[in-house]
Amino acid sequence: MAEPTEKQKIGRLGEDIAVKYLQNKGFLVIGQNYLKKCGEIDIIAKKGKILHFIEVKSVSRENLHRSDLCNKVNVSLRPRVCAPGVKSADSEFANSVTDSYRPEDNIHQHKLKRLARTIQVYLLEKYPKGEPEWIFDAITVEIDAKNRRARIRFLDNIVL
Repeated sequence: MAEPTEKQKIGRLGEDIAVKYLQNKGFLVIGQNYLKKCGEIDIIAKKGKILHFIEVKSVSRENLHRSDLCNKVNVSLRPRVCAPGVKSADSEFANSVTDSYRPEDNIHQHKLKRLARTIQVYLLEKYPKGEPEWIFDAITVEIDAKNRRARIRFLDNIVL
């Protein structure tokens, strides 16, 4: 098996951090990396009677500073707006080029459509007699490996 890429390592670390975050918030994690031809669900968790399908988006600040992404990001001050229906708890404005790139920028319409199909496959497979109450959430993780810190945002109840 090939050595994981830096992006894959950051993604895995972000998912591990997200799982710990969810467990600390009272969620029961019942599955990870549910993979089907139509897509993948990063984390499946339950809190109370509600099933949560959670997309995790991670970014390393170190990789962001080294990449040419800095040249591609719009540096104008803008509200933190994500994919349609995403409610972000962080409404601060971006103050620098690298801060204006956010992991949730990668939750776009095409990704949401794939996730919706994958969720439907999961529900049909696991709950053939009736669909439980469920919602789709996202967790963004900004990793600062140098200082061994992570910034986590929980974006709840995203409309698919």
